[in-house]
Amino acid sequence: LQAAGAAVTIKAVVFDAYGTLYDIQSVATVTEEAFPGHGDIITQLWRIKQLEYTWLRSLMNRYEDFSAVTRHSLAYTLRLLGLRCHDAVLDRIMGKYLDLDLYPGVRSTLEALKGYRLAILSNGSPDMLDALTRNTSLDQLLEATISVDRAKTFKPRPEAYALIQSGLGVNPSEVMFV
Repeated sequence: LQAAGAAVTIKAVVFDAYGTLYDIQSVATVTEEAFPGHGDIITQLWRIKQLEYTWLRSLMNRYEDFSAVTRHSLAYTLRLLGLRCHDAVLDRIMGKYLDLDLYPGVRSTLEALKGYRLAILSNGSPDMLDALTRNTSLDQLLEATISVDRAKTFKPRPEAYALIQSGLGVNPSEVMFV
């Protein structure tokens, strides 16, 4: 791969995890079981609030790891919809974030990219990402799973993307971010 209009060669292909490799909507199976008739709307509102919380926390320089942000955004979503939930149900729903479905073609695409340094850069916390990649066997195809947790800020802050260079030792111009 070569960067468009440049003589720079791409050495690393780095992917976002949630919504790029992993289908966040696959959580709807668990939310639907817990709250029949509400699974899709819970999952959609939850994701919107989750992203909003990460952006606001980055703007305010008030970092909290993604697992906590994800749980807070789920609790908010359930309150918004007037749904009550026990901790055990919250734990079961949150557990799906450790075993999300891969989008079709992810594994074959990563296998086709052998020869490039492959990694994830994600807002996910290290524990969440380690479990997720292990549960889907992507840990066998990726060189690194980089969490923004090290920078204590979320994407799209530049400090989050700078972790690619320090984590993989490649110049930004040599990275394709997907």
